[in-house]
Amino acid sequence: MKITKDMIITDILAVDPMIANILTGQGMHCLFCGAAENETLEEACMVHGISGEQVDLMVAQINDFLGDMEEEE
Repeated sequence: MKITKDMIITDILAVDPMIANILTGQGMHCLFCGAAENETLEEACMVHGISGEQVDLMVAQINDFLGDMEEEE
């Protein structure tokens, strides 16, 4: 499954909870708050002052992580 910036935070974490490590590493520490159930990754990044280009890099990092996980299986 590919992650996109228009996916809801909780849906992204449902794909693999370890993605939380990537998000918190980028300064997004309220992944399990009520807003995470309704905010897209892009919206949450905007709230945390993360720019559009940085969001794209984060999405790429998450998808690379998921690709690495698939290769290990």
